[in-house]
Amino acid sequence: MRQQFLLPEADREFLHASGMVWETIVEGGSQWLLLHAFNLPPGYNQQQVTVALQILPGYPDVQLDMVWFSPALHRLDGRPIGALSGQDIDGKPYQRWSRHRTPQNPWRPGDDDLSTHLLLVTHWLERELLRG
Repeated sequence: MRQQFLLPEADREFLHASGMVWETIVEGGSQWLLLHAFNLPPGYNQQQVTVALQILPGYPDVQLDMVWFSPALHRLDGRPIGALSGQDIDGKPYQRWSRHRTPQNPWRPGDDDLSTHLLLVTHWLERELLRG
């Protein structure tokens, strides 16, 4: 797996402890973390995907935002998923989910990191399936 830039030590320790297969790449001046074989909750057309997270300069003081999935996700019940767009990352099509933190759940430098953002991603996935 490529390691084209270093994540903070706490994130690397979290990823190694979780057993996730991951790599970091730099593409077009943007830094990306790719998490391979990421498990999804039942209800989507895929059981596992690659998750991409953009790592902005200044992270972890600067928040992680949104999430990208490859291959694209669809609900098995046929209901549409809102706020989606496409983007190529590492030569593959990804589906961007435009989801953001709220004023009630802001990024907390020193407390939030990759592990808390992935909890939020899982929450977004689960909440999407609960929408009518």
